[in-house]
Amino acid sequence: EARLPSTGGTTAVFMGKLADSKICKDAECSYVLSMATALDDFIAPDCRFINIKKGQMVYVYSKLIPPDGTGVFWSGSVYSEQYVDQMGRIGYFPSPVVKETHKFTENTIQMPTTDMDFYCD
Repeated sequence: EARLPSTGGTTAVFMGKLADSKICKDAECSYVLSMATALDDFIAPDCRFINIKKGQMVYVYSKLIPPDGTGVFWSGSVYSEQYVDQMGRIGYFPSPVVKETHKFTENTIQMPTTDMDFYCD
């Protein structure tokens, strides 16, 4: 875990990498790959993750490619017609917590992850 100074008196934290590569729609991972529905609640264990409640819709932006023997994590944000605490924030969650309901594209690119993929402020 590396710490860098940031503005506002807070400290930026680079957490450990969850994977060395990922799948995205574009080089910035700014386009949604798919929509998913949460099958269960997930409580974020640290700042890299988002909280998800059963039944919520989740936009999936990237899928990490795990090292052998580890869990599979995706990144996304919670969708809601009402304001919720985690709405708009992108973070990781275990893929078994959700079921993909709509894939927007089959055309994806694979790229290495960077420290910024696991940055917390």
